[in-house]
Amino acid sequence: MTEDSAKERILCAAEALFAESGFDATPTSRIAERAGVPKGLVHYYFRHKADLLTALVERLPDERIEPAAVVVPGDLAGSLRRLVRELDHRFSRSLGLSHLLWREADTHHVVRDALHARFQVLVRQVRSVILAATGGHLSNADVDRASGLLARAVSHRHATARHSDDDLPAEFDGELTFIAESLAAKAASPGATPAEAAPAEAAPAERSRDRPDLSRPT
Repeated sequence: MTEDSAKERILCAAEALFAESGFDATPTSRIAERAGVPKGLVHYYFRHKADLLTALVERLPDERIEPAAVVVPGDLAGSLRRLVRELDHRFSRSLGLSHLLWREADTHHVVRDALHARFQVLVRQVRSVILAATGGHLSNADVDRASGLLARAVSHRHATARHSDDDLPAEFDGELTFIAESLAAKAASPGATPAEAAPAEAAPAERSRDRPDLSRPT
């Protein structure tokens, strides 16, 4: 058994058992048994049990999508739909893991912080698509509000919903259309101030853990 395959088997076993019984109710001995490895090997790769959760967060799909892959200039609603469909497609094989991690985020700050960081990436992703589709003819405040709203909706969808990547449900599509039409009206209004590109992401040490976790589904 190679090092990579042993570690992968441990993570697969941990994901399955945490989903079945929860993190706290799953001893590392059960993980080792399910993975078919000695218990000591679990602690060799993951010194603390919570390190398994951190590693599982890293198994979530990459949310970064080049705006050019989904944007049609002037078609904001269509551009946002293509973005959401691409995100849904990437998450379609990881829904169980996503649900598991959101559940464990309630009691494990490491998971909560990691998911919040991913949420911020998603906000910037939505923002870049809005700017590319509208040509930047919106105020920063309007773009920021819309980006946050849609990112929360997508985050909630991936955290709680069982969905197909074939099409968007009518309710979600209605919300997306409302956001797009509201922004289009703002962009067409006289005196609209062009938005600027988002600043570079702050280093992890600069982020405050005391701020509200806006990425949590409600």
